[in-house]
Amino acid sequence: MYEAKDASTDDVVLLASSARDLQLSLDRFAAACEVGGMKISTSKSEAMVLNQKKVECLLRVKEEILPQVEEFKYLGVLFTMVKRELSRKAKLSIYQSIFVPTLTYGHELWVMTERTRSRVQAAEMSFLRRVAGLSLRDRARSSAIREELGIEPLLLRVERSQMRRPPGRPRTRWGDYVSQLAWERLGIPLDELEEVAGEREVWASLLRLLPPRPDSG
Repeated sequence: MYEAKDASTDDVVLLASSARDLQLSLDRFAAACEVGGMKISTSKSEAMVLNQKKVECLLRVKEEILPQVEEFKYLGVLFTMVKRELSRKAKLSIYQSIFVPTLTYGHELWVMTERTRSRVQAAEMSFLRRVAGLSLRDRARSSAIREELGIEPLLLRVERSQMRRPPGRPRTRWGDYVSQLAWERLGIPLDELEEVAGEREVWASLLRLLPPRPDSG
């Protein structure tokens, strides 16, 4: 994994699987900054490579080459090489701050199908297995991996967020989906949903107590 960090006004981390892809991302980011009247502070920017072997990564912002480092701090977490790999704490920080927001972008208005749930869970567990140092061949259950890492199911987080603002009128496909979700997951009939959701403290308590779906892996 190749990374570039800009520690100017707002910290930004770019990730890619190759130096070429990272340079392309960096070029696009630099161009977007220029459009917004900003520029990358090369004196505060660094490159880092996560690989079993030491690999040189020459990233450029215009004609300036970014220094390549063995560690850097992002969102209060020190990213450092331990046997040429990130620590578990750093990987979990990437999961929470980058992977989850990217994977679930716009989820408040998703209409979740079984296919969507399956794809979200597959992406989630692919990442978490790597964090835990496991593979599919280890046949570890998803619930056991999450418990070891102290992570709640991503689908649970999505459903809780979707039900935080119950559907109103007029009815929409998304509203019908959330109503069905409330019945399926909380046992609240449609004709009682608006009344129950109107009790904000009660509704918030119900969402906090929302149980995970049965483990499918």
